[in-house]
Amino acid sequence: MASSSSLSISQAIVAGALNHRGSTNSSDRLPLRSFTIPTFSGLKSTTSAASCPSRLGSARRRLCRRLAVQAASVETLEKTETTLIEKSVNTIRFLAVDSVEKANSGHPGLPMGCAPMGHVLYDEFMKFNPRTPTGSIVIALFSLPDMDACFSTLCFTLLATTVSGFVHFLNFLWELALYVFGSLCGFAKEEDLKSFRQWGSTTPGHPENFETPGVEVTTGPLGQGIANAVGLALAERHLAARFNKPDNEIVDHYTYVILGDGCQMEGVAHEACSLAGHWGLGKLIALYDDNHISIDGDTEIAFTENVDLRFEALGWHVIWVTTTIGYGSPNKSNSYSVHGSALGPKELDATRKNLRWPYEPFHVPEDVKKHWSRHVPEGAALEAEWNAQFAEYERKYKEEAAVLKSLINGELPAGWEKALPTYTPESPAEATRNSSQQCLNALANVLPGLLGGSADLASSNLSVMKQFGNFQKGTPEERNVRFGVREHGMGAICNGIVLHCPGLIPYCATFFVFTDYLRLP
Repeated sequence: MASSSSLSISQAIVAGALNHRGSTNSSDRLPLRSFTIPTFSGLKSTTSAASCPSRLGSARRRLCRRLAVQAASVETLEKTETTLIEKSVNTIRFLAVDSVEKANSGHPGLPMGCAPMGHVLYDEFMKFNPRTPTGSIVIALFSLPDMDACFSTLCFTLLATTVSGFVHFLNFLWELALYVFGSLCGFAKEEDLKSFRQWGSTTPGHPENFETPGVEVTTGPLGQGIANAVGLALAERHLAARFNKPDNEIVDHYTYVILGDGCQMEGVAHEACSLAGHWGLGKLIALYDDNHISIDGDTEIAFTENVDLRFEALGWHVIWVTTTIGYGSPNKSNSYSVHGSALGPKELDATRKNLRWPYEPFHVPEDVKKHWSRHVPEGAALEAEWNAQFAEYERKYKEEAAVLKSLINGELPAGWEKALPTYTPESPAEATRNSSQQCLNALANVLPGLLGGSADLASSNLSVMKQFGNFQKGTPEERNVRFGVREHGMGAICNGIVLHCPGLIPYCATFFVFTDYLRLP
């Protein structure tokens, strides 16, 4: 996935799809450059993964580079003093642990270890307007008069989305981090953090996209987030192929995911990541929080595979950076005891002393507030810039702009239902799958956002749109999606597609008997 110049670590993350060492075609990815990394507290100097699928099916050689990273507060040093970065990262840590402590419930370990990573993504990569977080915390997903956010930025998957710069934090253990960043960026309040996990609050333990501003994907089981993110990245690739023009790439964003050891163990994650590699979704970047700790203890008790080699085999680029769960806690860091429970008053005091944090709970230093407040004017300017870009697109490409706008707003064409075939009691008897195919193909003619497929059963359950070809690496504009024998990944990917853009209507098909995976023998 990533690389960076000597200016900033963040450029390493933003690089996205990079040259594979040994690749013969570099036109499909950003160049891999040498870079240096400033030292900040937060990440261990061994290995965690930041990965993205290769866009070249033949280029699957191992990326012969590993980065020894002592820390990862990724910010250009010319812009911001190191001490302020460190203070900002620690602000994130303590807002998280203070929230968990007050609720006496939550997961403090992950945000303590990954705070530098999140700081980089939110502060340097994501393009968003804090005043209009509805479309995404990452940007204003479209802010035309009849839209509500910008379609070109970064998408975060802890649970937020966008259309031109996605970061998707699809890991429910990051729920608190999402709320903390929302507070710093201005679309959440201190009171929201103080009511974390409380009845009636907008900051539940598992974020829900209908409750909290900036949250656009509802989190839940481990592994679901990365699979949703594959759907988000698929949607971006599909829309870009259909609507971008040589002089105006109106749909253009990365999708970032933070996932942990537990996510890597889930089968749904493997199914989705396999498809991402097959489809060449090179703008999907997964940041693997490899802290080797789970609820029951060290992951060595159940998880010893070589994750980077597995991802390379799936067609992903891999770079390694390992975090320390519960970073800063003198007695609980790097242990399962900090995974899913509050530090406790004594350990919290010890952590404050250890990280030299003299402030009261929930305090945000003024210089940190000032630093983050710049996102308000910058976000407004980014939103205005995208609006101007869309206006130019609409002027030149009226028909395409009208369709894209309808997809963004989730508007169905007038009279679409009239395309459906009519059945009466006198109609000849036929298999329901045949009737389903007739309806599907009739709707395909009038619903521009309809796309989907089956888990290797399309020829049996008749779920192919005959008017279109297959969505593949070389034909991303097509609308038949071949999921292979991956029922679990298929469902989660379809959820990601619809969350990306309300006018995209994904469908998926299999046989009901496969629910027997959960049936008692």
